[in-house]
Amino acid sequence: MLLRFASSGLSAMTTHFDERGPCAVIDSREDVPLRLAGHDGDKEGNGPGGGSKYDTGTVTKTRPKTKRPSLYRVLLLNDDYTPMEFVVLVLQDVFNKSREEAMRIMLHVHNQGVGECGIFPFEVAETKVTRVMDTARKNQHPLQCVMEKE
Repeated sequence: MLLRFASSGLSAMTTHFDERGPCAVIDSREDVPLRLAGHDGDKEGNGPGGGSKYDTGTVTKTRPKTKRPSLYRVLLLNDDYTPMEFVVLVLQDVFNKSREEAMRIMLHVHNQGVGECGIFPFEVAETKVTRVMDTARKNQHPLQCVMEKE
């Protein structure tokens, strides 16, 4: 679909009604209505689709409906071998926790056997679990980290 207009220096577009119906107007130095381009040489005055050459079309913008991603809880599991200080450092590094919050989570994991580090979309949760497990393996600790759907 082609729109015909004879103005440059476009700044904004509004809609107004004239004797032929609704049309879009470019706000610039002069108001020039936008019309569907028809066949200029059409002797009967019919444009495309069989209407008059001044028929206007409705421009609609459809927005795709997006749904929120599923969220996953990232959990640390307690073990008897990983040092508490290492768990605190992992929480600070991987999950960007403050020292106080990392201590609180670490003590919860130590006392309850499991503790939540955060809630994230699938890809983020998966990456954080992988980072925790890789860091623990590099430092020869058996720390376990899992994720579960919320």
